[in-house]
Amino acid sequence: MKGGWRWAAALVVTGAVWAGCTQTEKHHDESEQGNPGLDTPRQDGDGTIRPPPDAGTGTGTGTDGGVSPDAGTQTPDSGTPDPGTPDPGTPDPGTPTPPTEAQIDFPQTSGWQFFGTQHGGPQRVYGVTADEGGNVWVAGGEEGLFLLRPGATTFQRFTMADGLRPYGFMADGSEPPGEKYLKVISVAGGPAGTVFVGYEGRPGKNGDHCENNWDRTDGIAPDPSRYKSGDADKVTLRPDGTLEVVHYDIFSGPNVVRDEQRGREKLCNILRIAYDKNTQSVWFGGNHGFARGDARFTGNNTCNGQLSCAGVYEHVHPAINAIGDTGNGVLLTDAYYGVAVHPSGDAFFGGANRSTRFRYGTNGFSYWTAQSMTEDAPYAWNRFDIWPDKVGEPNMSRPEDRIDDNVSGMAVAGDDTVWVSSFTRGLARMNAEGGDLQYVKLPVSELSSVAVDPLDGSVWTGTRWLGIIYRVKNDSVQTYGCAQFDNRLCNSRISDIQVDRSNGRRRILVGFMGYDVTHVPGAIGIYTGN
Repeated sequence: MKGGWRWAAALVVTGAVWAGCTQTEKHHDESEQGNPGLDTPRQDGDGTIRPPPDAGTGTGTGTDGGVSPDAGTQTPDSGTPDPGTPDPGTPDPGTPTPPTEAQIDFPQTSGWQFFGTQHGGPQRVYGVTADEGGNVWVAGGEEGLFLLRPGATTFQRFTMADGLRPYGFMADGSEPPGEKYLKVISVAGGPAGTVFVGYEGRPGKNGDHCENNWDRTDGIAPDPSRYKSGDADKVTLRPDGTLEVVHYDIFSGPNVVRDEQRGREKLCNILRIAYDKNTQSVWFGGNHGFARGDARFTGNNTCNGQLSCAGVYEHVHPAINAIGDTGNGVLLTDAYYGVAVHPSGDAFFGGANRSTRFRYGTNGFSYWTAQSMTEDAPYAWNRFDIWPDKVGEPNMSRPEDRIDDNVSGMAVAGDDTVWVSSFTRGLARMNAEGGDLQYVKLPVSELSSVAVDPLDGSVWTGTRWLGIIYRVKNDSVQTYGCAQFDNRLCNSRISDIQVDRSNGRRRILVGFMGYDVTHVPGAIGIYTGN
């Protein structure tokens, strides 16, 4: 095998979590959240798009912004813009992917197997997972959903023509009028032959964005093709190779939320998904907040967001009050890329500003109790500031006080350690109560994902701008970069790392997003070595 374990200066620093005791007021704000999503081009301060940094220069800077508070049982939300810059254009959902001349000549690196466009894979890879039957599923953006069956070397592609449904239902169960937009951005394997698929909502700015459109205040009627776009599907392979699709319409209908009697349409971009077999939960990390789906849900297109039949509880966020750029009050919450299941039935969620342990299993599977323990004032201790701001609760920070966490991934280890990666801050670890914070220094601090290896407890994390993977074990760091991978592959971007435990084995699945489809298309790496 090329490369090997090398000792690095794994600087470990003990930190502390901010705690507070009260929140007395909620504020509204329409300002934009600046979390750097996977689609966001790297920019310098002048707004110019720059190439990726060299391996040793990734330092990252935080961003700030705010959105208005969750209605929940309180006051209405305002909205959060798209966490990433959408790719241009929407292909015809029934048109095959055009061939590309850009194909990576994959390296013969011991323990690794690679698949790319020459195997029928997508030009951009947003996520990769495996179900309990060993089927590998890939989130291929606007090209759709891709499947690599066990033993196969060619992908099968699915689009809206095959039943994918990146939009919800109108009150009468009909399709929303207007343009349909397909962009698969997240996947999580379920039972054999089943995958949970997350979509990006139809892109737009301000009132046109799928998060803001339902609540727009400019006198223009909301557009169902926007506020009903996105969300998630449960996709199951039938014996004949066709798909059975059940849509999770992640919204609350009329008279469900006390202070939003008209209904609530807020979550639309499903950034990460985690499936918990033990509680039959599907946890959705999205723009603005997170939600729970019932993994056994069989669909109900005329439910209209009622709790008794929707198959979804939405939404929660560990938000904090703060002061905006103009002195206005804002509630900070966005971009929950961190989603990880705990053996207790709880789930961890990490966002742009704060993270939390959603105490679902430890509260007798009461979603509402867990929501209170994330959102309410007495539980400020359960809102984790992993890279601490200069000012914590109950005080309201100003922009210059904030060090946004920009969480990109979370993973729970067997020793009850929770690992956290950040798009801008690097790699951290904490205990399952959010304490004993420590930071691991790596050559690059712009990380996009994290996973724990069940084989030996090592931690895999990938870089946001470069196709470099670090494997951390104790005080050693093994690097997979240009010395081990094809030069173009290492200039890709790591979009996802997941562990496949199907059929009594362990495989590490890595999504290489690609950097530009003309020269560096997406790819999937599967590691089976020790």
